[in-house]
Amino acid sequence: MLKISIIIPTQRRPGPLDLAARSALAQTGVDPASLELVIVDNDAAPSAKAAAAAIAKAASFPVSYVHEPRPGVAYARNAAMAAAKGELIAFLDDDEEAPPGWLAALLATQKRHEADVVFGPVRARAPDTVGAHRAYLEKFFSRLSAEPEGVIGHYYGCGNSLLRRAALPPGEPFSLERNHIGGEDDLLFGNLQAAGATFAWAPDAWVYEDPVPSRLRLRYTIARAFAYGQGPSEHCASSTPPNYLGLIKWMAVGLVQGTVFGLIAAVKWLIHAPDRAEALDRAARGFGKTFWFGPFRIAFYGLPA
Repeated sequence: MLKISIIIPTQRRPGPLDLAARSALAQTGVDPASLELVIVDNDAAPSAKAAAAAIAKAASFPVSYVHEPRPGVAYARNAAMAAAKGELIAFLDDDEEAPPGWLAALLATQKRHEADVVFGPVRARAPDTVGAHRAYLEKFFSRLSAEPEGVIGHYYGCGNSLLRRAALPPGEPFSLERNHIGGEDDLLFGNLQAAGATFAWAPDAWVYEDPVPSRLRLRYTIARAFAYGQGPSEHCASSTPPNYLGLIKWMAVGLVQGTVFGLIAAVKWLIHAPDRAEALDRAARGFGKTFWFGPFRIAFYGLPA
């Protein structure tokens, strides 16, 4: 029988991990005999071991615990992939909660379109106490699209996705180049797209996301937007051979975007416009395309939240 592995990477988030894992255990419409849950603990100390053991006791299918002490999201994802037995791999982040029909919706879309990777929506939840930028913050951490179910020509991040193992490159699929700054999934999906992989969108396979409180602030999201902007340039630079023409194009586009939206953001901030954070976000993504190298890289993973 086709084996499906649900992978949850985690780092020092016992409460959110418990919510994410128990939502994975509560999936309906899928034979439990075909499932396994892999929890990978990316803490130097095995801090999630006891929580994983408690989760396993309540499970109707196997739960594996993997301790990956080397800090970094790529290390964690690769360690989980090495332990997972599934032909299909579903990624759920440790700050996400999946409704009961989540996995069945991903699998149905994958089967209908013979997709190599399927992505689903993410609906972020921010508490009322966040303040003036709550709408922007919820939008920032969400993945929403009006697209109908079907094949798409672009890709999203790894959280709330389903991967067909046979489509992945040999060896460790997630590159260590962006281990601490994120974007290791972008590099993987970009390479898969170049190799002709099929991506699909599953609008019914949605999950909730509850960002940790320390991330619900502009200092974090604008820095993260800058890092997201670095993705296209980073991908061109790391291609084999490097895509220098594409790199120059993205750096030039980013400089224009950063300058234009930077000026717009300055004006909006002066007049205290409600959407001023969105303009700043777009400026940061633009400048990220231009300043993607060396000292401009920002570490997000493998460090305290």
